[in-house]
Amino acid sequence: MAMALPDVVEGERFGRRTWFVKKKGFAWERPFSKADIKRFGDETPPDGPILAVSVEDLHEKEAVLEAHPKSFFNIEHFDGYAAVLIQLNKVTKRELREAIVDAWLSAAPPKLAQEFLAGIRRR
Repeated sequence: MAMALPDVVEGERFGRRTWFVKKKGFAWERPFSKADIKRFGDETPPDGPILAVSVEDLHEKEAVLEAHPKSFFNIEHFDGYAAVLIQLNKVTKRELREAIVDAWLSAAPPKLAQEFLAGIRRR
């Protein structure tokens, strides 16, 4: 899904597969570290593959988390950071596509984002 967006390059950052637009990362694989798992305490951490995606700001983050409580979540490490985590085995394709496009829009240069949105409106 990410590679279908304009000017996206797949690469690696911190040993994790990451998708970039104009050298700015907007989505990345995010397995739990030992410290993350420890912070869950007695709670069972979400299972399966996890994807992190950027969001516009912390207000958007709260709105996304509230709108998608079954598949989107946050961990202590991401507190105060404009990104959310997505449980890939629980998210719908539509939710995932919207999250990836929104993440891309938050990272893309304004002119590129405007051109992309104009193209969608013409369809």
